[in-house]
Amino acid sequence: MNKKILIVDDNELIVEVMSYILINSGYEVSSLPNGYHVIEEVKSTHPDLLIIDAIMPGMDGRDICKILKLNKATKDLPVIICSSEDNLDAALTQDGAPNDVLHKPFDMNALINKVAMQLAA
Repeated sequence: MNKKILIVDDNELIVEVMSYILINSGYEVSSLPNGYHVIEEVKSTHPDLLIIDAIMPGMDGRDICKILKLNKATKDLPVIICSSEDNLDAALTQDGAPNDVLHKPFDMNALINKVAMQLAA
């Protein structure tokens, strides 16, 4: 059974590109256009990995990550935060930190390697 990845990003092009790359790498991919229903989606579909944009309308990706990481039921879900912000690496040391950071624009191999590394952990 293929590993399931949930992508949450308000940029449709980013979602399309990531989905294309990951589906062609053998993953099952679903997506959400914002952070409003991420918690419910994670609890109902049980993805193996979450890739989430740091800054979106509504709920901030860092806040969603913190909620997931501080919840006993979802704390082990690997989360990769992505953004074009340069100071995002500091998020790795905070309470409820993501497992990794992907900087936009991203290299196809960087995406595949980070996903593979998190799913293997």
